Amino acid sequence: MAGKKQKSTGKTREKPQVRRFRPGRWLMRWTLRLGVIMGALVIGAVVLFSVVNPPTTHTIWAERQRLGAVEHQWVDLDAVAPVMARAVVAAEDANFCRHWGFDMDAIRAAIASGAERGGSTISQQVVKNVYLWQERSYIRKALEAVLTPAVETLWSKRRIVEVYLNIAEFGEGVFGIDAAARHYFGVAPADLSAQQAALLAAVLPSPKTRSASNPSNAVSRRARAIRDGAATIRADGRAACFE
Repeated sequence: MAGKKQKSTGKTREKPQVRRFRPGRWLMRWTLRLGVIMGALVIGAVVLFSVVNPPTTHTIWAERQRLGAVEHQWVDLDAVAPVMARAVVAAEDANFCRHWGFDMDAIRAAIASGAERGGSTISQQVVKNVYLWQERSYIRKALEAVLTPAVETLWSKRRIVEVYLNIAEFGEGVFGIDAAARHYFGVAPADLSAQQAALLAAVLPSPKTRSASNPSNAVSRRARAIRDGAATIRADGRAACFE
């Protein structure tokens, strides 16, 4: 009926709430998201190279740029003389089968003696060469500390040795055991003798200044010790995890 006022329902329309921007919460949320993404990428890269051979490394790439070309050909561990794997483990990381990526006794001994090379295990060296870079820095060491347990968890010990033998530098522009065996001795890696394997392992600490085919007295002495060490780890079971 005209002229009559509508009765009030007593309800008032609520104003929409405006979300307040909190920079701290936004930053935390995106930091968490980026952390999850980065973690997934890292795990993905570790899983990938557990079955796919790394096409190159930062060191191989850098040497190819510097020299114009390098000697490098991937070879499966089955095609490498078993004594070669034992030789590099005896030379670089005798307790390889007994640790989870870090040899704490070796690290403590290296710190105590002031050793320049440190107590890096074969696993750490693989992580450094496949995923990181050579120059020392706290960032690289922190990333290495995170990646090494991941590689130890997702790769087999045999796979770690296989990758190590294929990316190690044995001389200027000479990378991997296939190139090294042919370069120094003119043989396939499957045909390496115990002495040749020991000589190749002996050049690893300083491949640009040492020769396996024309060894100095110091390299020859080291090779003899490595040959004995390779026989020892085979006898006491410390080679069982990769053979």
